[in-house]
Amino acid sequence: MNIIKRYTRPQWMIILSTLSLAILIDLVSYLFIFEPGDLLLTVIIISAIIAALPVVVFEYIRYQHVKNLEDRFPQFLIDLVESVRAGMNIPQALKHVSKNDYGPLTPHIRKIAAQVDWGVPLEDALLRFAKRSGSRLIGRMVATIIESHKFGGNLIDIFESISETSLQIERLREERKLYLQSQMTTGYVIFFVFLAVLIGMQRFLIPSLTGISAVKGEKAMKISPEELQAQYRFMFRNLVIIQAVFAGLVVGKMSEGSVMAGIKHSFILFVIGFIVFTVAT
Repeated sequence: MNIIKRYTRPQWMIILSTLSLAILIDLVSYLFIFEPGDLLLTVIIISAIIAALPVVVFEYIRYQHVKNLEDRFPQFLIDLVESVRAGMNIPQALKHVSKNDYGPLTPHIRKIAAQVDWGVPLEDALLRFAKRSGSRLIGRMVATIIESHKFGGNLIDIFESISETSLQIERLREERKLYLQSQMTTGYVIFFVFLAVLIGMQRFLIPSLTGISAVKGEKAMKISPEELQAQYRFMFRNLVIIQAVFAGLVVGKMSEGSVMAGIKHSFILFVIGFIVFTVAT
């Protein structure tokens, strides 16, 4: 049920449409490409990309949206604290800060302000917001605010402390991203070196291997250079795909602390690697 609610109706329509298109492409290629080979495999890979692309794009957009909410949340808390210290009560302060621009966080702030103005307890409004945001970080902050308030803590001091902590977390994220920028570059360089080595082997080393025999059953069969090249080309292309996917995920995890952030790197490396290897070999 959670999977169904994860995407909107238009998004599900796009996902099902691309999946149907991918299945249609596979069916047509199976009917009209009579012999399994390099062309059929290429068509299958392209159809798999078409089927997976909407989900990948939606998940990455979702990740970016959550990240933007987390980036804006500390500023909202700081503005709320300043408004209360200026003499406003919580509902008035929420109504006041809801007029500010917090990017994608603004609709959520306005909804919290409206709920509190209608008499909904602040804790309940914050819990609903944390659930809607889909952010673990915001969820932990809200849980800390509520628990501290239950045990007699001053709500404004709690807001201020949470905002300072979240700002510190954001600064540490940026510092880590800058520190690991060189590691991300290294990951890209390693992939392109790997790609160049495989292309070099396919173009210059494999054609020089002639007269190779393979044992099939009880008979020794001689493999022609063309068959050998085709076999190695198939294997090398699979290695390029595997390397692109996992290298991108590692780069995203190292640079931004999330595997979801690596999806864009995996996609970039996959497309470049697949196209370059296909054209060069």
